[in-house]
Amino acid sequence: MDTVRILYFAWLRERAGRAEEHLVLPADVATVGGLMTWLGARDDGLRDAFGQAGLVRAAVNQNFAANDTPIRAGDEVALFPPITGG
Repeated sequence: MDTVRILYFAWLRERAGRAEEHLVLPADVATVGGLMTWLGARDDGLRDAFGQAGLVRAAVNQNFAANDTPIRAGDEVALFPPITGG
């Protein structure tokens, strides 16, 4: 089975308790937003983070992604807090 590689950065890594995982996604999880909803439902540590709009950003295959960005088997999805600069 093909998997999706999920990478967690910064405080998301702490809440998830892992830096990365390889998952086979349910057939109805086809976008970044769907992935975040599904991850939040299966992991209490991530539920609050994914439940608040704008609290988590994503990149698919190292390109910034919106909630409606499609994801497919073999993709790498990085999840991280918004980046701020000074």
